Amino acid sequence: MENSNLDQAIEISLETVKKRAVRGVAILTGRGFLLNAITTVSQLALLAFLEPEQIGVFYIVSAAVYFLMYFSDIGLAAALIQKKEKLQDSDLKTTFTIQQSLVILLILILFLTSSYLVRFYNLSLEGKYLLYALGFSLFLSSLKSIPSILLERKLEFGKFVMPEILENLFYNVSLVFFAWQGMGIRSFTYAVLIRGVVGVTAIYILQPWRPGIAFSKKSLKELLSFGVPYQANSLISVVKDHGITLLLGGILGQAAIGFLGTAQRLTQIPLRLFMDNVTKVSFPAFSRMQEQKLELSRVVSRSIMFITFLVYPSLIGALILLPDIMILLPKYQKWAPALPLMWIMAVNVLFAAFATQVTNMLTAIGKIKKTIQITIMYTVLTIFFVPVLAYYYGATGAAAGYAIVGLSSIVAIWIGKKYVDFSISKAVKPIIGATAMGVYVYVMQQLLPATWLALSLEIITGGIFYMLLSYFLMGPELLIDAKKIINNAIKKP
Repeated sequence: MENSNLDQAIEISLETVKKRAVRGVAILTGRGFLLNAITTVSQLALLAFLEPEQIGVFYIVSAAVYFLMYFSDIGLAAALIQKKEKLQDSDLKTTFTIQQSLVILLILILFLTSSYLVRFYNLSLEGKYLLYALGFSLFLSSLKSIPSILLERKLEFGKFVMPEILENLFYNVSLVFFAWQGMGIRSFTYAVLIRGVVGVTAIYILQPWRPGIAFSKKSLKELLSFGVPYQANSLISVVKDHGITLLLGGILGQAAIGFLGTAQRLTQIPLRLFMDNVTKVSFPAFSRMQEQKLELSRVVSRSIMFITFLVYPSLIGALILLPDIMILLPKYQKWAPALPLMWIMAVNVLFAAFATQVTNMLTAIGKIKKTIQITIMYTVLTIFFVPVLAYYYGATGAAAGYAIVGLSSIVAIWIGKKYVDFSISKAVKPIIGATAMGVYVYVMQQLLPATWLALSLEIITGGIFYMLLSYFLMGPELLIDAKKIINNAIKKP
């Protein structure tokens, strides 16, 4: 079984990569719609059933575990995906052995430091149990690594998405059920454990692989040459994201973290829905186009257009319509303090929709040092602005700090264009169309009362307005790309 899996992971032709990449975008975008629909409904329900302090505890504890999770991998997984040559059994088992050793060590560290974390963040006994549950989920997640790598190498995203769909479905349904039953923080604890078991079971059914213990110095040396710089970049990102959350937890407290974290998650829904799906496909696809610079430039430009075309109107429309939604659903008015934070943090999302794909491209073509430099820039700005502004201006200051970091993405775009001549106008046109759509929806909002009928009318007519304007701005290429994605989605790989 193992040999057949490895045989299928051999290099595939450029044409096959392009077809599977386009198909992958369609599959993962479809998955993104499904998962985000489930997650959004779940989150809206949780905002009704749980208090800001309870959600704040989950953000803080999750940040602590995810910070440790970084050290469970020294970049070997990414190195296996990026490796040009055929994978050997020694590569897989060496990676598995090292990862499991690190995970066991980290779980021990988490257990030994749990008392300190409980005291510092003033966690309840339920918060402590959640910490342990997330630690165990780290072990379950590490077991999925090798099967996931095999599927990504083959660009078989149809299989790759199934475990994640099942994980999220079981997690969100169980989470909402337990919260509805009044279990508070325990809802997260039970749901996290259910998600971990479902995910590891599903991926081994879809991509069988027999775990084994082995250690090859040759394999390790080859993989570390890419893995260590890649993971160094990831460490900086972990400090920037989860490390700052831990720091803000001590500065702002649980309730403010609840508002800030909720604002961040709501504004990032368009990114999770569209950008993450394209990025998942583009990294292995870009890696296999390293020597085809002209083709790479075209594909990068198209992927940027695809992301921004969908992210920008979704974000702008949501920001304008959320106040009316809160009027129609009074139970959510306790989250009104998160609305101004969302407007500020939207700046970060608008730039991330473009710049993330550029840094992803730099990593894929082997310019990992440039990616590290960009990430260091983000991290330094985040560490300087976010906690300082949070200390003086609370959650609003923290949101402003994130917006400043987002503006610095201009530097990343400039660096990326030095290596691949992608089209910047591909992102400019969607922002023009989305802004015009936002003005239209806002005018409609002022003219109509806050009712479900009016809200539906604003969404439908706003969408039609945006599509017509986008066709005027982007021309036939918009329809050509849409047709290509639909055709590849319904064809067999």
